[in-house]
Amino acid sequence: MGISRSSRHKRSATGAQRAYYRKKRKFELGRQPASTKLGAKRVHTVRVRGGNTKYRALRLDTGNFAWASEHVTRKTRLISVVYNASNNELVRTNTLVKGAIIQIDATPFRQWYESHYAQPISKKGAAAKTAATAEEEKKSNHLQRIIAERKQDAKIDPLLESQFSAGRLYACISSRPGQSGRGDGYILEGKELEFYVRKLRSGKQKHAHNA
Repeated sequence: MGISRSSRHKRSATGAQRAYYRKKRKFELGRQPASTKLGAKRVHTVRVRGGNTKYRALRLDTGNFAWASEHVTRKTRLISVVYNASNNELVRTNTLVKGAIIQIDATPFRQWYESHYAQPISKKGAAAKTAATAEEEKKSNHLQRIIAERKQDAKIDPLLESQFSAGRLYACISSRPGQSGRGDGYILEGKELEFYVRKLRSGKQKHAHNA
């Protein structure tokens, strides 16, 4: 039996079985889920209705992620899936779907921040930076004025700062890996980050209690 997206096999709102008046149609077909996993990039093309193409990502290891408050996007490595509101099984199997909360490598964003603001992103980095100040390259007065102006706005959320110290950031996938073949998204910040950190902590406590 093929997978069908029709609702003709469903009962009506009152519970009556609907009359069977036709077979399945090609335009009602469904396909197997992509179940995109973490791993070396592997994307298959699927010919779909109208001669169009979908890109079915079977494995992905990188994606473009936006840091909204800083208006910057960088390609970075996907590390692991940490939370999924729909199903814990998708966390256990590291399955990438839209809306999944994952951990990504913080290095590209840390490098951008330190180059843009000419200062370390965390206190741990500040200690290492002081040792290297002697060999600091010369900057023109114009560049120094630009950097000084930037530094006035160089505030970072304490929750984000602790993640940068650990080298991993929480992010949300906003693309559809099984449809577009990409694992892109955005870094969690503000109230959204607080919400998911709370969810992750409560989940860990629940598992510890059950064990």
